Amino acid sequence: MKSDEFRLIKPEELKDNVFKLIDKDWMLVTAGTHDNYNCMTASWGGFGILWRKPVAFVFIRPNRHTYGFAENNLRMSLCFFTEKHREILNLCGTQSGRDIDKMHIEGLTPLITGEGTTFYAEARMAVFVKKLYAGFIDKELILEPAIHKLYNGNDYHKMYICEIEKVMVKG
Repeated sequence: MKSDEFRLIKPEELKDNVFKLIDKDWMLVTAGTHDNYNCMTASWGGFGILWRKPVAFVFIRPNRHTYGFAENNLRMSLCFFTEKHREILNLCGTQSGRDIDKMHIEGLTPLITGEGTTFYAEARMAVFVKKLYAGFIDKELILEPAIHKLYNGNDYHKMYICEIEKVMVKG
């Protein structure tokens, strides 16, 4: 599989229901360099418009191995797969890159963009983003008390607001 199986579309040409896409289908967030990266499955995030740009909202807890890669690199990829890759997404969401080598997971073929961002040949869609803002969720500013139950202790997410630089889809 090669990157030429993908075609470039504009962010506003996305056909997917973004609520289903992120919450039910999940995404594989990959950060790092072409030769040293990590990925994690995420089901929290979003797409929208901010600062007159198409953006993605990516949330990563500091205890995740991918967090350090996201902190040290300007760009990330958000990859979406078909249901037949659910097992790989489960693996990447339950196993840490500290314990397994996620650069060599069977069933994931890494591809590299010209900017050095890793994505996967098996993805049906890849969204390439560049960080514009990063900040921690401030627990003191959460207005709904029930939300605190989603966090064990103080592992509140860091939010990255990222400009969508390009979107590639299969077909």
